[in-house]
Amino acid sequence: MARSKKPPTTHKASLFRIRTPEGPDLDLHTVVSEHYLSREGFKAVPFDHDGLQGLLVTGTVARGRSAWCEVAESLTGLTAHEENRTAAGLLLVRTRRSVYALTYGMGHLMIESSRLDSGFGLEFAIRCLDENSITLVRHHLMDARGRTDENTATRGEHIRGFGIERFGDIVSKITGTVSGITLTYTQDGNRSARITGSDNSVKLPLARTPAELLSDLNAIEDICDQPEPLPGFDLVARVRSLKGRGKTELVRRLDGKLDEMLATPDAPRMALSAPSECLDRFGFADTFTISKGTKTEAVEELELDHILAFVRDLPAGSRLKTLKDMRVQMFGDQAADEPISRKVPAHRWLTAEVVEGAAHYFYWQGVWYEVGEEYLSAIEDGIQELLDRPTKVVLPPWPKGNGKDEGWYNEQAAKQPGYTLFDKKTVRTKKFKGGGLEICDILGPEGQLIHVKKADKSTADLNHLFAQGRVSIETLRYDADVRQKFLTRLAETRSGDSFMEALSAPTVVFAILLKGGKPITVDSLFAFAQVSLLQAATALQGMGATVEVVAITR
Repeated sequence: MARSKKPPTTHKASLFRIRTPEGPDLDLHTVVSEHYLSREGFKAVPFDHDGLQGLLVTGTVARGRSAWCEVAESLTGLTAHEENRTAAGLLLVRTRRSVYALTYGMGHLMIESSRLDSGFGLEFAIRCLDENSITLVRHHLMDARGRTDENTATRGEHIRGFGIERFGDIVSKITGTVSGITLTYTQDGNRSARITGSDNSVKLPLARTPAELLSDLNAIEDICDQPEPLPGFDLVARVRSLKGRGKTELVRRLDGKLDEMLATPDAPRMALSAPSECLDRFGFADTFTISKGTKTEAVEELELDHILAFVRDLPAGSRLKTLKDMRVQMFGDQAADEPISRKVPAHRWLTAEVVEGAAHYFYWQGVWYEVGEEYLSAIEDGIQELLDRPTKVVLPPWPKGNGKDEGWYNEQAAKQPGYTLFDKKTVRTKKFKGGGLEICDILGPEGQLIHVKKADKSTADLNHLFAQGRVSIETLRYDADVRQKFLTRLAETRSGDSFMEALSAPTVVFAILLKGGKPITVDSLFAFAQVSLLQAATALQGMGATVEVVAITR
């Protein structure tokens, strides 16, 4: 006789925590987007069932005939008429402490975005996940590159095996297993649950009966109440996005402060930074256009002031909104006939920092981020340690004037006794064809690889500088063909000079001219440039190189 299968006691759902500044007794209808409350075919019904109270919102979106039907008919001569129908369910549930949303299908779209509690999913995950059983991590580098990585491990591994950078990495999603917590799914102690925590939600198995669901939610609240994440997850907890909070009071206040900064000439905590989608072609741009309505201005080299000039004199409260409506586009020619990017909203070209007491917030790629005080202190301490290192490299001032570009400056600096010009003297191999690889701009008297950059227009300039230093050492270390050709060229320019010893433990010098020739300090080096510098220094030190920073004066 076949044994009857027991009905499941849990169901996997996406769980959101709702922001309730007015308290958990709020009218739950205010959590639902007005569009769905009034949409035909949707209904919102309050319930009180076996101790569970809340609001159930359900409906189906019928989008009519699928777009591919016309293509199929054209190709086959046959009739095709199929519809896309999408069901959506949103279950809002009260506990004594908060309000939660369980979503099914496309139900998450029905939540008013400003009600989502940003950080909830990761807050829960890093307090209960087994650090040795992580299967997926999505993280983003908070620098000018805007790079996103998503790495998976089928069998699960330690969180530190996923390549999360020590500085400037934002984790937005993490998947792994939990056990030993009082969820309905794991209460028998014989199985673990797989959960996925993202910025504002967690996907996990939850109970199917009222009493047990309330028990699960209480267990989740107890975990979130733990003051610190579990050991190993400190890398995840340091930076969090405010994106999921919508137009909360905090985001509105930060937007207001940024709006004020847009009217301030030479604001010290604001800079130009190329959006991630523009970085690959940024170095090839000969012209940039800035458009506001029917007005368009073309410039050869984009500077922050070019963008701010459009909004600086506008009334308070309208500047940031105007930037979001403006567009910046890159062209590969001076006539602006050959576009090499789409028209990107102008506000995405800005980075800014706002300090409120111990809290630090960063505007990057059009989104606000909150950075923990301890993490910020670690960044500043790392930068200070780099700046305090002694250096034997001495470089002349860089005067203003037409034609006095980086090429001109490198030639002048290399005229000093013991210095050799390597700017534009590229090494070409089968791997580095075309433009070849530039090992450094100037070679110092003791074999220092000096990389020079005038960085008064964009944080992307410094990011390029640090990447150049990193690539040159990686290539010299691992590419025998490049190393041999570089040594041959060195022998041609510095007869009798042995570089082999210096090459085994190289010194990389980042020589930087900041705007106005001001000194390089923790305060003068913009936050995102600090992150890029520390990432490069960490990688270079791991390859046996010493990193030094030299400020070029005017």
